[in-house]
Amino acid sequence: MKLYIKYMVSLRCKMIVTQELLALGIKYVVLDLGMVEIFEDITDEQREIFKQRLLESGLELMDDKRSILIEKVKNVVTEMVHYSEELPRVNYSDYIAEKVGYDYTYLATIFSETKGITIQQYIILHKIERVKELMLYDELTLTEIAHSLHYSSVAHLSTQFKKVTGLTPTFYKTLARKRRSVLENL
Repeated sequence: MKLYIKYMVSLRCKMIVTQELLALGIKYVVLDLGMVEIFEDITDEQREIFKQRLLESGLELMDDKRSILIEKVKNVVTEMVHYSEELPRVNYSDYIAEKVGYDYTYLATIFSETKGITIQQYIILHKIERVKELMLYDELTLTEIAHSLHYSSVAHLSTQFKKVTGLTPTFYKTLARKRRSVLENL
């Protein structure tokens, strides 16, 4: 039996879910971002307790089919952009459709209706967050970051970055350094 969990997007969330499952004596087979496959059916009482404990941790057990589908798409994007060593070389639409197991047009329609943005816009937002993260690590040049995230050029990355954040990557990096300097001097 699979249970789908909203807002489960990090390793920390996976740890919380694992702890709650263990506390309730629920054995699981697979635990992944946004989903846990349990070994056997659980009682209504266990389900309700699990649901309440997840809510206390900022997570949500989902029942609605559309919400589950949207969450699957979000988790695929999050995993693809933030946790994969390299982004897939195929079209993102093909990759997402294959991972979720539904036609991309159907997914895109439901996603847009529910979230108010397209899947492509959602991917761009995540890619820009990843760019910020990589810039803060200060291990890669902007050219290397652009290449690793499959931007056609640094100019394309910079244009998209400014459109989303209102700042150029260079200015953002300068602000981040100043903030870090202030925090280190406290």
